[in-house]
Amino acid sequence: MNKGKIHIGLVGNPNSGKSSLFNALTGLNQKVGNFPGVTIDKKTGSSVLSPGNSASIVDLPGTYSLYPKRSDEWVTYKVLLNQDNDLKVDMVVLLVDASNLKRNLLFSSQIIDLKIPVVIALTMMDLAAKKGIEIDVPGLERELGVPVVPVNPRKNKGILQLKKVITQRALQLTQAPIRDFISNRALANGAVSQLKQVFPDISDYTALHYLINHEGLHFDSHTHNRIEGIEEVNQFNHTRVQADEIMQRYARIKQVMQLTTSEPDPLQKTLFTERLDNILMHRVWGYLILLAVLFLLFQSVFWLAKFPMDGLDWSFTKLSTWISAQLPDGWFRDLMVNGMLAGLSGILVFIPQIMILFGLITVLEDSGYMARISFLTDKLMRKVGLNGKSVMPMISGYACAVPAIMSARGIENRKERLLTILVTPLMSCSARLPVYTMLIALVVPNHRVLGFFNEQGLVMMGLYLMGTVAALLVSYIAKRFIHSTEKSFFILELPVYRAPRWKNVAVTMVSKAKIFVRDAGKVIIVISMILWGLSSYGPPARMRAVALRYSAPSQAKAKSAAHLENSYAGILGRTIEPVIKPLGYDWKIGIALITSFAAREVFIGTMATLYSVEGGKNANPQTLRERMDSARTDDGAKVYTLATGVSLMIFYAFAMQCMSTLAVVKRETRGWKWPIIQVIYMTGLAYLMSLIAYQLLK
Repeated sequence: MNKGKIHIGLVGNPNSGKSSLFNALTGLNQKVGNFPGVTIDKKTGSSVLSPGNSASIVDLPGTYSLYPKRSDEWVTYKVLLNQDNDLKVDMVVLLVDASNLKRNLLFSSQIIDLKIPVVIALTMMDLAAKKGIEIDVPGLERELGVPVVPVNPRKNKGILQLKKVITQRALQLTQAPIRDFISNRALANGAVSQLKQVFPDISDYTALHYLINHEGLHFDSHTHNRIEGIEEVNQFNHTRVQADEIMQRYARIKQVMQLTTSEPDPLQKTLFTERLDNILMHRVWGYLILLAVLFLLFQSVFWLAKFPMDGLDWSFTKLSTWISAQLPDGWFRDLMVNGMLAGLSGILVFIPQIMILFGLITVLEDSGYMARISFLTDKLMRKVGLNGKSVMPMISGYACAVPAIMSARGIENRKERLLTILVTPLMSCSARLPVYTMLIALVVPNHRVLGFFNEQGLVMMGLYLMGTVAALLVSYIAKRFIHSTEKSFFILELPVYRAPRWKNVAVTMVSKAKIFVRDAGKVIIVISMILWGLSSYGPPARMRAVALRYSAPSQAKAKSAAHLENSYAGILGRTIEPVIKPLGYDWKIGIALITSFAAREVFIGTMATLYSVEGGKNANPQTLRERMDSARTDDGAKVYTLATGVSLMIFYAFAMQCMSTLAVVKRETRGWKWPIIQVIYMTGLAYLMSLIAYQLLK
């Protein structure tokens, strides 16, 4: 251990408040990666414990006991048994849910018996109090033999005391917990004694786990054979030992709770959470309320973002005019105004909507309602080959498909995990939001339905529902082609309802906006500048012909349009126009379809660049919406009719136009087979549905 720097593992049962404590300890000093060798999220961060003492904290996957079944549980298991060669921890901060003390103490007692330096953070004390549970914290500390600190990370209570205790415990890392929680050696005396001759520094309980799970640990073949020999000589029975251990632990936990805990009659009090669940998870009302929540979410996204979006749009128009006036006429001004600024303004104006969408999703998660959505939809999900755990990745897909697909790792069943990965990109992510917003504003009237509901908001919700229904139908069909003999179970612990942490909501909105601007901005700037070059230059012979044909000053606007059409970008658009014309698209839209295969939101930046270049140097300043609204085809007809707009929205709802998503699918499925299948089926579905929509509406 380095002086002044300790390495802490954060462990606990799922829903014990681990993420909240991690955020409270580390603040924004966090990064997310993968644990070495497995595709399991690894959250790490740094925390200043006291002057001169800092800690590196790793948030280990949640688990209910020290007997791993899933890959994420194996990650935690190997770290706790000091069997992970890439990740070592000096001590453990163990979260214990005070409102579910009996269940949490099973895992706690197992970790204590590993003789790892431990500090227990006792969470959910407020909820325990509401249940009428009283806990004698000093008594609990005495019975367990390790420090116990009550904390409320949501309100930042107890964090300073926890840091103080961690610092004190760090000075005594060589001192293991003073006694075993149960007599582990007595469970298999002969086998444990012989194994400790091979590993003299391990605890009795660690020896038991070496005997039970050595096949999954990092031992050489000679050591494996020695352990197998000890098992055979002592007739070591894994199942019997494990069953005896659990029974003894619960017996001891019962004694501890009798000494330290006072609980009311369980029938005496019905919690607010239970009463609310009777309504929100009702077999009829629950689904109607869910639809109402989603409806209000999308109405709010449109309504709340309108004024800041209009303000940003106006600001960029004025900025473009000002820069044009400041810079001398020439290619550099053209590049700055019609290339980079036009591309950036086309996407940055949608930041308010993206922030609001992420904020509302965070409110649903923080309040505990998102878990109820998983529970409500499990029955429907099973009919299409998924399960309730698929809902969380799919809903996360409303924000971004990349982390949503990565979160599918928590689905144990391989077939259900693969189906979730295949259909999650059909959920309308935030990158589609700018495209939807622009097209809806162009072709859908801003009317009120029934005097209250915004028609544009209804169309927006319809697009999101369409993607969701398509995902379910694709999964229903695809489940027949993916075979698996694994059985799946859906076990979900519902968190209590809580008021959202508004600070957390605000931090999430800001951080997600930063990520969106950083990631999308880099792509858009590069593509906008390349596109400006392709739109501004073309084959010399064609460019000279355009200059000769439109030489009069009065022909400036016609010259700019002809210049764009004969540029390299125009030639590319005209080449693919026959393929996309049945969908109602012209060659400019064709160029945008090609560039947005890098990322969907590039569509807006592409259109901004193309119409800026087409407008020429002396065009009146207009917003992108105004330019698109005034766009005309060769025969003078309006480009963005209702039929074309709907067709284009449907294309973007279904098409796989995100290189980052393809990359993460390739990584999660360990090959190119499934990403290629995704591109083929999603592009084919997008073309077919757009064709049908346009032909019906034109």
